[in-house]
Amino acid sequence: MRLRDYQEAAAEGVFREWQEHSSALVVLPTGLGKTVLFADVIRQMHERGARAMVLAHREELITQAADKIRRVTGLEAQIEMGEYHVTTMFGEMPPVVVSTVQTHCAGGDGAGRMSKFDPQDFGLVVIDEAHHATAGTYRRCIDWYRQNPNCKVLGVTATPDRADEAALGAVFESVAYEYGVLDAINNGWLVPIEQQMVTVGSLDFSNIRTTAGDLNQGDLAEVMEDERNLQGVAVPTVEICGDRRAIVFAATVEQAERLAEILNRYKPDRAAWLCGKTDKEDRRKMLADFKAGHLQFVVNVGVLTEGFDDAGVEVVVMARPTKSRALYAQMAGRGTRPAEDIAGKLGDVPTAQERCRMIRESCKPSCLIVDFAGNAGRHKLCCSADILGGNIDDEVVAEVSRRVKENGKPVDMAAELEKVKAEVAERKKREAATRTRLQARANFLVTKIDPFDQWDLTPVQERGWDRNRHFSPKQSQVLLERIGVDPEKIPYGQGKQLLDEYFRRLQGGMASLKQAALLKRSGFHMPLRHDMAGRMIGRMRERQGW
Repeated sequence: MRLRDYQEAAAEGVFREWQEHSSALVVLPTGLGKTVLFADVIRQMHERGARAMVLAHREELITQAADKIRRVTGLEAQIEMGEYHVTTMFGEMPPVVVSTVQTHCAGGDGAGRMSKFDPQDFGLVVIDEAHHATAGTYRRCIDWYRQNPNCKVLGVTATPDRADEAALGAVFESVAYEYGVLDAINNGWLVPIEQQMVTVGSLDFSNIRTTAGDLNQGDLAEVMEDERNLQGVAVPTVEICGDRRAIVFAATVEQAERLAEILNRYKPDRAAWLCGKTDKEDRRKMLADFKAGHLQFVVNVGVLTEGFDDAGVEVVVMARPTKSRALYAQMAGRGTRPAEDIAGKLGDVPTAQERCRMIRESCKPSCLIVDFAGNAGRHKLCCSADILGGNIDDEVVAEVSRRVKENGKPVDMAAELEKVKAEVAERKKREAATRTRLQARANFLVTKIDPFDQWDLTPVQERGWDRNRHFSPKQSQVLLERIGVDPEKIPYGQGKQLLDEYFRRLQGGMASLKQAALLKRSGFHMPLRHDMAGRMIGRMRERQGW
């Protein structure tokens, strides 16, 4: 299976980080093939003589990973979970083992079946849904295999919540690659997100307490199970969805059951609900009926947030408000996959423009996310602007959220973010102009060049896992001497962003930062190679007598 460009970049980033660190994290949005990525990393490690242990926390993730690894790599992948036990051939472990963290840690001493695996037999541990890796069970597993000093650790996740990034930084020493949802949409890998806010007058979250960073479950249950609010969610859901299939996320089992009941009053036998205790066979049948179109609505409580892939989902209904960006991203990601009839073809299309056109003309040109607004009180509840605006100013994200709430109609979130981003940038530019006295310089030499402005980069926001990290001596030297930035005065993430761009341009033979800045001030805005830029500057020097 041929990797997509971002998957290749992610794999290259992993091996590059492993040259200095033993663990690395990759952040890819839902629907972009994290399993294919780590399967390819497993293949490359196998070619170097290393076995892999893949750990996850749910049965669906285990079976999906084992199947995908076999198909992508051709390697034998055995499962260690429940009644499944790894079998050895002449005492040799298979090249890949896939297991749940619960299986690994079950038992009185916390060792469970982990102790049957010799750390020296494994050169790679992959943590799927790595935002869970801060839990004690995962830490015990990682520590077990790290008894082998040559063992590498790879974590993959779609949703590292900002509140957890510092903790993730204690598990993974570096972030090898990060790809934002908005970038994936603009590059034609995911469908655009439309957001619609429905105001329900009886919804009042103002008295709900905050527990562990999110709305208190008991307080939230009392609000969402109220009959007026159930009707306030169900009726707009029926009207907005039309004939489109929708996943509805509920906060409690009681709410899920009653929502499904009300939806069935309007559309008989078209809604069902499930929770963690739903019989596995019943769940499989329900989701099969949903995929076949026999059901239009599936209301669930924390079941379909991970390991559920159905490209036919066109509407995601958030009947479970949250302050957690990670949880919101998991739920929203259930609807962003392109339609099945084009998904497999996108990897063969060379340009983002053409991929976006294919999505736009497909049977699923976008995904609609429906949120229900009320009196939020002191709470900052998530909406799709929070997951799309990863590297966008918080001020822009807040303004977009406010406008969408006031609008009450479906809004193209990518377009709205770009619009507000431009408005805020223009306002700040005007404000800066009133504070700064512009000085013209006849000399072409520049004492300070803003590399972000010159390279048209938006500085990334500081992430929790980058705090207290420092540049290596070589990185500091390049930042100071080649890019003109003091490594002591720039956040690690932004410095790493500049270093990556510098080396990308260097490998591509592109003009240096100073060359590009000089040419830009002289009216040349098109990108040039280093040698051509040098010749142009030479001719300018001769003509103008520099």
